[in-house]
Amino acid sequence: MQDSLKDRSIIVTGSGRGIGEAMVRGLADAGARVVVADIQHDLAGKVADGINGAGGKAVALEVDVTSRESVRAMIAATVEKYGRLDVMFNNAGIAQVKPFLDITEDDWHKVMDVNGLGVLIGMQEAVRQMKSQGGGGKIVNTASIAGKQGYEPLAHYCASKFAVVALTQAAARAFGGDGICVNAICPGVVATDMWKLIDKGFKDEGLTSRDNEAFENFSSGILLGRPSHSDDLVGVSRFLASSASDYMTGQSLVVDGGMVLV
Repeated sequence: MQDSLKDRSIIVTGSGRGIGEAMVRGLADAGARVVVADIQHDLAGKVADGINGAGGKAVALEVDVTSRESVRAMIAATVEKYGRLDVMFNNAGIAQVKPFLDITEDDWHKVMDVNGLGVLIGMQEAVRQMKSQGGGGKIVNTASIAGKQGYEPLAHYCASKFAVVALTQAAARAFGGDGICVNAICPGVVATDMWKLIDKGFKDEGLTSRDNEAFENFSSGILLGRPSHSDDLVGVSRFLASSASDYMTGQSLVVDGGMVLV
């Protein structure tokens, strides 16, 4: 599988840390030419420097996934650097904890703009580039187990991840004829900075009484006996970016250690 990623041009948004960082490092280790894209350019730069220092090929780009102009500029810079775009990972996302009745319009738009609209724009602009190259390519979206089941007090976050699953299916139907495969990854409870913010949100809202309590509660039913680490998502990322998944599209793969069985 590693050989099938050699010299593939791959963008991973939100890859300055967390799951995205693990993904982009794993793809680079498998021979891909990667773009470390993040709204925080300093974080992206550190990751890219690490990849290049280890003998890989990486460039850091700043991107705001909610801005079409920013996404277009990112893709144009990728093509200028690597000659084409083979795989687009729409991974950037945010979370917010709010009791259901307290979610405001501003809360809704904040989460949906990044997690929903950001994925839509990323998919649209990636498809346009791939079609201009003659067709073919892969798009991989980061959804969540929250795109499979609704959790309170994460209703608007869950809605945004259900949207990612729907967009994945719709795009797979729209662009299969162009040879573009579109799939999603649904992580579970992953020990990242995002989950630290979620856990803090539970405590701040008075829903838990101590640090890490929500993380522990959500992790307690995982069949493999532990929460996930970012590196647990590397294998499936390589698979979906590689020729090994050429006959798969429209799927949302749950990688959660057996927390949600669907």
